[in-house]
Amino acid sequence: MSLDSQHHKASCSIKKVVILRWLVMGLTKQYLRYVPSAVFGVIGSQKANIAYVTLRGGEKGRYVAVAACEQVFIWDVRKGEKVLILQGQKHEVTFLCPSPDGVHIAVGYEDGAVKIFSLLNGESNVSFNGHKSAVTVIHYDTLGAQLVTGSKDTDVIVWDIINECGLYRLKGHKDVITQALLLKKNLLVTSSKDSFVKWWDLDTQHCFKTMVGHRSEVWGMLLLNQQNRLLTGSADSELRAWDIHYLQEGKAEGEPEVKKGKTLVNKEDEEKDEELDENPEERILSCTKAGSILREARDRVVSMTTDNRARVIACHGNDAVLELFTVLSQEEIQKKMSKKLKKAKKKATKAQETAAEEAVEPVVEQSLKDEIIRLTNLKASSKIRWVDCLSCPGGELKVALLLQNNTIETSDNLAVLSASGETVKVWNRSTLQVIRTMACEYALCSLFVPGDRQIILGTKSGKLQIFELASGSLLETVDAHGGALWSLCLAPDQRGIVTGGADKTVKFWDFELIKDEGTTQKRLTLKHTRTLQLEEDVLCVKFSPDHRLLAVSLLDCTVKIFYTDTLKFFLSLYGHKLPVLCLDISHDSTLIATGSADRNVKIWGLDFGDCHRSMFAHDDSVMFLQQFEHIQTLEGHHREVWCLTISPNGDHIVSTSHDKSLRLWERTREPIILEEEREMAREAEIEESMGKEDAPVVPGETPGEVAPAGKKTVETVKAAERIMEALELYREEMRKMEDHKFACKHAGKELPPPNPNMILVAFGNISPAQYVLEVIKKVRSSELEISLLVLPFHYVPDLLKLFNGYIQQGSEVELVCRCLFFLLKIHFGQISSNQMLLSVIDELRTNTLSKVQEIRDMMGFNHSALLFLQREIESKENVMFFADATGRLEEKKKRRRKRERAILTIA
Repeated sequence: MSLDSQHHKASCSIKKVVILRWLVMGLTKQYLRYVPSAVFGVIGSQKANIAYVTLRGGEKGRYVAVAACEQVFIWDVRKGEKVLILQGQKHEVTFLCPSPDGVHIAVGYEDGAVKIFSLLNGESNVSFNGHKSAVTVIHYDTLGAQLVTGSKDTDVIVWDIINECGLYRLKGHKDVITQALLLKKNLLVTSSKDSFVKWWDLDTQHCFKTMVGHRSEVWGMLLLNQQNRLLTGSADSELRAWDIHYLQEGKAEGEPEVKKGKTLVNKEDEEKDEELDENPEERILSCTKAGSILREARDRVVSMTTDNRARVIACHGNDAVLELFTVLSQEEIQKKMSKKLKKAKKKATKAQETAAEEAVEPVVEQSLKDEIIRLTNLKASSKIRWVDCLSCPGGELKVALLLQNNTIETSDNLAVLSASGETVKVWNRSTLQVIRTMACEYALCSLFVPGDRQIILGTKSGKLQIFELASGSLLETVDAHGGALWSLCLAPDQRGIVTGGADKTVKFWDFELIKDEGTTQKRLTLKHTRTLQLEEDVLCVKFSPDHRLLAVSLLDCTVKIFYTDTLKFFLSLYGHKLPVLCLDISHDSTLIATGSADRNVKIWGLDFGDCHRSMFAHDDSVMFLQQFEHIQTLEGHHREVWCLTISPNGDHIVSTSHDKSLRLWERTREPIILEEEREMAREAEIEESMGKEDAPVVPGETPGEVAPAGKKTVETVKAAERIMEALELYREEMRKMEDHKFACKHAGKELPPPNPNMILVAFGNISPAQYVLEVIKKVRSSELEISLLVLPFHYVPDLLKLFNGYIQQGSEVELVCRCLFFLLKIHFGQISSNQMLLSVIDELRTNTLSKVQEIRDMMGFNHSALLFLQREIESKENVMFFADATGRLEEKKKRRRKRERAILTIA
């Protein structure tokens, strides 16, 4: 275990860990790269939701998926074991959504990307990149063929999972998307923090209805009663219910009542029809408020969900109470209303007997409280962040809660020490398991005592707490400072420590062994030897390696240097605009580096106190530093990094962050070349700037509610460049062939053909046209449209001519048609006005229709042949295919239930 010490600073932050190294003058030195190795103690990040998943061969409700920073952990809740890890890159996971078949899970990230992982092997083969900021909601359709995503960028995108491409981007909301649900009839309903609920017709890709019945942000939505009721939760304690009537469905089924005469009902229907004619937006569906349910909590809805049967509603606020409601079936509602009617009749009968009035048939009206009733409240051990529930066979309801109760702080070597507001933990670095857990006061700094048998904590109340690791017991509590104890530092001779606190003092302590009163054993204690009184709060203290100087950081933004032996003042370092939060002295005690809340790092000389160099290091406060030259940036934490330590041999780094994770970094054998690192950093900046650009607008169209689903990235630009290079090669080869034909005609004899391009030879002497098709085929499906959108128009005529040849040959007709239709859409004006392209377009129209019809006929023939083979196999082998067998089994179960009901009715 380590002898290093670390401390915690409040209200100061950075978002990256930077490794600094002293510059070796006159030499080119190689460095070894650090890569992320593991994350300590993260059960689940609270930024993303929790979801039940099904693994192959696993029972229902046994496994849950949660985010763990940039990864996704699959936990076996029965054994408490991690069974699968879905690896991410460097961006934090923000939303999870399992597929309806339970085989895949869609994962949204903070940079707007969406990946689909297989739960069978943990691999991701499909990814979508269209949002500019964090994904806030993901939802599958019932077949699992389409995916709808919402983001902080206020856009909603519909993706085609089978073709791995984006269909369209829906614009209209003005704030973060909080929910998006796909309905039957190809409809979509979305909610946002802008207080609006919007209904979208995906056939025409427009918003046909906007609900404005909420006074504040809409934080969640649920569909109930087979998508005939919508439940919304907002910033108040009211859950609003809305009845949905699909008007097109009713008209299509053709069930109008026969009007035998003019009745009141018929007049009302006529009035409704007139209203629908006046309001075109109501022709698709009508959504009217059915009532509301009051929650016990008075704050906003944090999350709400239903089980897989939409029979149980779970919702919660910013507390530890989960409220459960149950949705009654139609039969249960009828029984309840019949009981109410009986009670009303009895009450009316008694009233008539006492008042001697005429009999009046009582009327009982059905309300929302009769359909949705409170089930129970569950009290969790901590505040609830996310919830998921699942109905299992036998009527069992399983609820999974993700709580907000992870806090960590560290020190390192073979064991890692982390302290928080309530407990201190010691971890095994190799197994990542907790060795000891001990209750403590609110800890701000900590260190291992030499010998690794005890640890010392500095607390917010100004106390020093000494713990024994073997027994996990508190040995002693020392009242050290009158205010918060901000910093601890081990003396270079390892015989004592120095502490700095908010009471404007620096105190020196020596280690001492004394006999325990209860036993004859000796125990460790601290003996106060000296006190240095200062004029400001002490934030950080540090010994020089030669034990000659003591550096003290003060609240007045200065760093004062004292002689250790006499405590006489030596130097004062002025220059930072905000307090210095961390400092380090070089191994030869000649330089001191300081990091401040003003985001600057300064290098000072310890001989005269002059500033050698000043760097604007971070976008926020610098919390820890140790070396000088910027070698590598460790990206992994998703919030402020509060503390960092390095093992004595330099092979490991441990960092702790406000994202509630403790990370281990390992030094590899891979060398770092600084020029390459800088080039990669420049490329990352370019890609980030591209992601922030607005999506390109299709020429001839004005920006509206619908836009391309993808976004311009480095990959799409590179794909477009590869297509352009292939077309340039095609043009060059065609020019060579024309020159060869002209030379043969002029010479009057056949000349040897020109040498083909080496790229064509490498691909097996394919033709230039075939090479262009191969390049297009290698573009990822999700990036194809944006790559073609980036393509300049002067390449389009060549592409159209090539597409005509591909279709005539029957080569990749589906892919070619997709590219053709997109190019026609975005360049319609220029193509239609170009007289040279009219003949090409006419040929394309004829060839495309005939070739697509051939493919459709072939697919129909193949489908019929497969069905014929299925029937033949079933008749010969006397077996039934699984899909048909399961369908017939369900029919048998339904018939059996009907017979049982009939028997019960007769009895």
